[in-house]
Amino acid sequence: MRRSVAGFPEHRNRASASATSPARLTLISIGVITPVPFRGARPEYLPAVGNTIEDSVGELVADSRAYFATRLPAGRHPGALAVGGALRSRPPVPSRNSGSDISGPSATAGFEVADYARRAPLPAQRLCIRSDLGRATRSRPPLGGPLIVRAQPTTPSPATTPPARRIPRAIDLLIRVAETIDRAVGWPRLPKPLGLAVLVGLRARLRSANLFDTGPHPAGPLPADPAGGREQLRARTIDGTYNSPDDPRAGSVGCRFGRNVPLRHTYPEDPARILEPNPRLVSQQLLTRDRFQPATTLNLLAAAWIQFEVHDWVSHDDADTEPWAVPLSDHDSWPARPMTIPRTAAVASPTPGGPPTYPTADTHWWDASQIYGSTAKFADALRTGKQGRLEVDELGLPPISVEGLLELSSAAANAWVGLALLHALFMAEHNAICDQLAQRYPHMTDENLYNTARLVNSALIAKIHTIDWTPAIIAHPTTVAAMRANWFGVLGERVQRRFGRLSGSEVLCGIPGSALEDSGIPFSLTEEFVAVYRMHPLIPDNLVVRSLADDSVRAEHPFPDLGVAHIRERLAETSMDELFYSFGRAYPGTLTLHNYPRHLQNLTRPGHPLLDLATVDILRVRERGVPRYNEFRRQLRLRPAATFEELTDNPLWARELEQVYGDVENVDLMIGLYAEPKPPGFGFSDTAFRLFVLMASRRLSGDRFFTTDFRPEVYTEAGMAWVRDNTMRSVLLRHFPSLAPALDGVANPFAPWRSVDPQTRQRKRSR
Repeated sequence: MRRSVAGFPEHRNRASASATSPARLTLISIGVITPVPFRGARPEYLPAVGNTIEDSVGELVADSRAYFATRLPAGRHPGALAVGGALRSRPPVPSRNSGSDISGPSATAGFEVADYARRAPLPAQRLCIRSDLGRATRSRPPLGGPLIVRAQPTTPSPATTPPARRIPRAIDLLIRVAETIDRAVGWPRLPKPLGLAVLVGLRARLRSANLFDTGPHPAGPLPADPAGGREQLRARTIDGTYNSPDDPRAGSVGCRFGRNVPLRHTYPEDPARILEPNPRLVSQQLLTRDRFQPATTLNLLAAAWIQFEVHDWVSHDDADTEPWAVPLSDHDSWPARPMTIPRTAAVASPTPGGPPTYPTADTHWWDASQIYGSTAKFADALRTGKQGRLEVDELGLPPISVEGLLELSSAAANAWVGLALLHALFMAEHNAICDQLAQRYPHMTDENLYNTARLVNSALIAKIHTIDWTPAIIAHPTTVAAMRANWFGVLGERVQRRFGRLSGSEVLCGIPGSALEDSGIPFSLTEEFVAVYRMHPLIPDNLVVRSLADDSVRAEHPFPDLGVAHIRERLAETSMDELFYSFGRAYPGTLTLHNYPRHLQNLTRPGHPLLDLATVDILRVRERGVPRYNEFRRQLRLRPAATFEELTDNPLWARELEQVYGDVENVDLMIGLYAEPKPPGFGFSDTAFRLFVLMASRRLSGDRFFTTDFRPEVYTEAGMAWVRDNTMRSVLLRHFPSLAPALDGVANPFAPWRSVDPQTRQRKRSR
C-alpha cells in the first residue's frame, strides 16, 4: 500500500480527471493507513468555512485533489462510511462564520483539522467529515474516536475544481528543501545566491498552493475570436478581453477577483464580528499619525508611483445597498452618527453556498488602463486621431473636456498632484513612442501606431515597476537581484543585451518572452493582493516646493491642497520639472503603526461624503473575507504569532495591540503587517512580501503580451528596443532634461535625489 505524504496544502485548479477514474482517499491515524476507493465525477468545495471544531478532529491527508472543509457541519448528510481517525489537540482558533450547526464552546476551546491534498486524479464528489457523536456541545470523544467520511456526487463548477498541474517529485523535493531552509534560517540571512534559490522555491510553492479561481466572468463567455477579427488579438483591448487564449474574458472589466487562500476562508466575517474591534477605534488608537515618520531611503515619487499602479490594476464599485454603520463613542468628533461606509458591490458565487465574489471595475492586466481608460468613450476622446498620439493640454494633462468623461469614482476622486505628474509623464512618453514608430515605419496607420505605442508604454511601465520601484522599496541585496532576475533572468541584463534570449526558461532569461504561465488558474488579481497593497502611510502631511535652480523653498502646501480639486492650480503656478524635483527631494512616510496621515482620516473629496480612509481600510479587508493576520500567515505556511510580543518587537505596540484586540488571533491583517519587524532594507513586511513573490511574477507570466507575444512581430523591432533601452531615469530625462543634475549619481530614481545648487550644476557641466 502506498503511503501518502503529509504537508501539502489543498489545491484547487481546474481538474482534468476522467469522470470515471477512481480515487484513493487515505486517512492517517497514528500509523494506521486506511484506503477508501470512490468513483464519481470531479470534487467540489464545501460551502462551510472556518477552522475549529470541538467534538471531532482528525489529521486527514487526501491522496487526491480533494477539497476539505476545516470546520465541519455535524449530522447533516445520511449514508456515511465510517473509518478510523485520530484526534489531535491543537490550540484554539477563533471560528469564522460557516453556517454550520456547530455551536457552544467550539469557538473558544476546540481542535483543528489539518487537511492536505495530493495532486492525483480524483473524481468529482462532495466530501465532508463529521463526528458521529452529534453536536459540538455534547461530550467529546476520546482520542482515536471515529470519524465519518461521506462521498456525495455533485455537479462540478469551474470556480471550485482542483488542479490539473502536478509538480514532479524532484521539483517538489527542491521546493521542500527551500521551505525548510527558509523556516530554519530565513531567506534574508542567506548568501545572495542561496537566498535567490530559496525565493524561487517559495514562488513555486505559492504558485501551486495559493492561487484560487472564484469562477467565470458573471457576464458569461465570449466567442473565441473578437468581432473585429483575429488581427485585434495583436493589440490590447480597452476592456481587457481577448488577452488570454483560453478564456477571452479573463482579467477583463467585470471579472471576479481571485483569491490567494482557499475559498472556505474567504467568507465575509459574520455580522457579530465584522465590527469587532470597532474599525474606527483601530483607526484612532493604532493608526493615527503622532508625528511624521519618514522613509529616508525613498522619495515621494515612490508613494505616487504605487498609487499610479494600483489604479491600473484594481478597482471595486460600491453597492447600492444599505451601508455599513460604524458606531461611534460619545467623545468622537465625527460629525455624523453612525459613521456610514458603502458596502462593496458583490456577485454571488457560481457555487451554491459559496462565498460572495467581487467584480473589478477596471482590467486586471498590466495594460496602463489608468492612462488609456477602460471604456471606449474615454479612450477615443483621449486620442487625437493622428499618428496614434494622445491629446494633452498646455499643462500636459488630458483636456478638461476629456477628464469630464471620467465618472467621479473613488479612484478618480483620490487623484492628487503626484498622480497627475505621472499621468502627464507617461502620456508624453506615449507620444514620443508614436513619433519613433512613425519615423521607423511610415506605413503604420493611426490605429497601428496607437496600439503599438500602448503595448510599448505599458511594458516599459511594468519594467520600471520591476527593476526600479520594487528594488527601491525592498532594498535587500537578495530581493534587488530577484526583481532584476524577474525581468532579465539570473543570466542578467548584459548577457541578454549581447546574446539575446538564450533559453525559454524564465529563471535563466526572465519572464518577458518566456512561455505563458498561469498555473492552471484563469488570470485575475486577488483580494489578498489588494489587502497587502494598502499603503496610505506613505503619504506625507505636506509638500515643500523647491527651486530647481538653487534648492530654495518656493512654497509649502498641506496635502489637502494637492488634492484633485487643486491639481490644475498647482501645475499652473509651478513648472512640472520643479514639481518632479520637489518630489524627488521629499520623503514619503514609513509603513508602520501610528503613521497614518490625519488628513486621510478626515478626507473630503468632490462629490463624496466625509471619509476616514483608515477605518475604510480595516473594514474592507474584513468585509471581503480576507483572513486576519495570523490566519493569513497560516495560509502562506508561515508560523502565526503566539503572543503580541511575538508579533512585534516594539513592547509599547504589543501592549496597545493587546488593549485593542485582546486576543492575538483577532489582529487585523493590515495592522499586523504594519506592526511586524521588517527584513533589512524593506519598506514593508515579510508577510506581505510572500504574496508579492507570487503576484509580482504572475502579473507578468500570466499575460501573453509579456510572454508569448513579447516579440518584434507584435511590438515591432523599434518597440522592443524602446522597452529594452529605457528606465525611469531615461523617461524623466527625455521629457525634463533639466532634472539631470538632481539625478546625477543617484542609483535609483525612486531614492532621494541630490540637492541642486549652482555648484552642483557647474560640476555637472564640467564633466
